[in-house]
Amino acid sequence: MAHNHDEKLKIAAANMPNDRVLFELSDLFKVFGDTTRMKILFSLFEGELCVCAIAELLKMEQSAVSHQLKILKNANLVSFRREGKTNCYFLADEHVKSIIAQGLVHIEEEI
Repeated sequence: MAHNHDEKLKIAAANMPNDRVLFELSDLFKVFGDTTRMKILFSLFEGELCVCAIAELLKMEQSAVSHQLKILKNANLVSFRREGKTNCYFLADEHVKSIIAQGLVHIEEEI
């Protein structure tokens, strides 16, 4: 028996984002693929923190935390404000929490 998938394929093709958007989406999800970056994001759930506070929480060197924060900033997942010589980091917007929350729901369904 032959299957006719023409209508489903037409809908899928119409809803498929262009390659540039898919490339950017893929890059965004790569950023979430690092445990340290996930810990940093979780540490910012309750509000802003300076690099030294994040480093203390994660028991890491400030330079290593700064490196990961730069990656998160370049991905528009965190923002910062300068307070004197100190940078205070915070989640860029509520979408970041939503993305992580959805991932947690998915993972917890499997456990």
